Amino acid sequence: MKKHFLLAALALAVSIPAFAEEWVSLFDGKTMTGWKNPYEWGQIEVVDGEIHLTGEKKFFVVTEKTYGDFIFEGDILLPEGTANSGFMFRAHVEKNKVFGYQAEVDGDPKRKWSGGLYDEGRRMWFASPIKGNKESEAAFRARAGDCFNRNGWNTYRIECRGKSLKIFVNGVLTTDVEDDKDASGVIAIQHHGEKGQTYKFRNLRIQELK
Repeated sequence: MKKHFLLAALALAVSIPAFAEEWVSLFDGKTMTGWKNPYEWGQIEVVDGEIHLTGEKKFFVVTEKTYGDFIFEGDILLPEGTANSGFMFRAHVEKNKVFGYQAEVDGDPKRKWSGGLYDEGRRMWFASPIKGNKESEAAFRARAGDCFNRNGWNTYRIECRGKSLKIFVNGVLTTDVEDDKDASGVIAIQHHGEKGQTYKFRNLRIQELK
């Protein structure tokens, strides 16, 4: 009995990262403190504890701070109709441009690639799934299933530990790959550019890993 208890305790200790910092909110629910818009367009409003993005061209709102190894969580609600978005992470910022890793938020009910890993402005669909590779696309859909709620709020979780990149959608592990293209960068939220559409975000928080 003691041996089994000891093994269980050791397993629990290993599963909890002792090097994790406390959760830190990235959005205070009232202001956009800690965020900036590197684009010359795009409207940002804070409404009832939510960030609302509206625009006529694609743009990203990015954190002022960069992050390396971390666990990020955030909620997103897509508008009705044609819509697409994403959470950028370890991303890079230039004037009127953001590029790098993106956790896909797919509004296409047939494609169902929400939770995929997209490389914005570079390799595009290079890993999870590989676009055009039928086996890779089928494997991704099998992993993701129907985890994404097209007409409601969705919770994303992104875990970055060195080369390990994991994306969860509503608790379902959709992407689990290794890639060393980027070691750190900003977090960003996206408006895809559909005129008049409003993308909504809330409960953005991060836990840095040391």
